[in-house]
Amino acid sequence: MPKFEKYAQGTPSFVELVTPDQEAAKAFYGPLFGWDLEDVPLGEAGYYVAVSKDGESVAGISGPMPGMEDHPAFWGVYVTVDDVDAATAKVAAAGGRVDAEPFDVMDLGRMAAIADPTGARVNLWQARGTIGTVLANEPGTPIWHELVTPDVGAATAFYAEVLGVSWEAQPMGDGPPYTCLVVDGRQVGGAMPPPMEGIPPYWGVYFAVDDVDATIERATGLGGTVVAPAFDVPGVGRMAVLADPQGGMFNLMAG
Repeated sequence: MPKFEKYAQGTPSFVELVTPDQEAAKAFYGPLFGWDLEDVPLGEAGYYVAVSKDGESVAGISGPMPGMEDHPAFWGVYVTVDDVDAATAKVAAAGGRVDAEPFDVMDLGRMAAIADPTGARVNLWQARGTIGTVLANEPGTPIWHELVTPDVGAATAFYAEVLGVSWEAQPMGDGPPYTCLVVDGRQVGGAMPPPMEGIPPYWGVYFAVDDVDATIERATGLGGTVVAPAFDVPGVGRMAVLADPQGGMFNLMAG
């Protein structure tokens, strides 16, 4: 069982769905990925859905932020940092934007919300009570995180400066090379230009599945839609892009 006890700085470490309808999201993702879902009361702020599998933390499902009740659902990515205040202090000088200054999340950790110079948003996470995703890289859990941006060079330079990470080109057969995020000598994520015009910069998540085609069939039966039909990437695996009933886009991957 691929369990994690800690994440090095610069490593994507948690994913969170922000959705206008948490109950609908639970009805979709629970049976789709075999998730266990626990409502955590937040007082007047409603509740948070803790997502687990085999008893280990996988992801989270949050209600909409104030003023964004009609915004389509979206998956957000968290990246681990050793000191969130120190990392956030570097953002503006590196050309990025701070959307939410560092704040404590109960006793679980400390976070900030930022955007890189191309506009892709990401959260920084300094772990305390939880590292984020404990169970990963197996069916129903995150297996890859990817930055989609029209200016890969500017974005990757930003993360290198703020987080101290590195990036390397990964050959992809006859196609252009893929840019991989490297932390402590290990590839932990990627970056690529959008596959078509009109896609805003964002950080996305891939969920591992045993069978992409079967998962697509299950997802559409639950009310999801297919954004990009299943396709094969030589040397990597089979993939697809889906959207949940509230518009939250995510990727599937099977090796």
